[in-house]
Amino acid sequence: MHDTDQDGQLVFKCDFCKMGWDETRQMVEGHRGSLICSQCLSIAFTELVHLDAGYTPAKAEVCILCLEAERDGLHWQSPIDETVLACRRCVKQSAGVLHKDPDIPWKKPSDPKTAD
Repeated sequence: MHDTDQDGQLVFKCDFCKMGWDETRQMVEGHRGSLICSQCLSIAFTELVHLDAGYTPAKAEVCILCLEAERDGLHWQSPIDETVLACRRCVKQSAGVLHKDPDIPWKKPSDPKTAD
């Protein structure tokens, strides 16, 4: 999400938690400027990939990152806006982007079921 502050400066915010980008909150951009931050991505990846948990959307609901409706499978739902969804494919792709970037210290979350 793109917004402006009171000074008219452009602010990039995560569509899922509405927090702004900063050095500790990296972002991955989807279609039409949609954004998911590294913190939300960690939660979404853990729930969808490791725990096989999530939200099953109605046919008319779309992933905000790819804008596709009727994608089979579970989606991650924003904790503050239930209309904002990310499909498993986009979560996995976004995680891959951040994980491979040598300038970003973010790594894919490990499986909590196998953690000691």
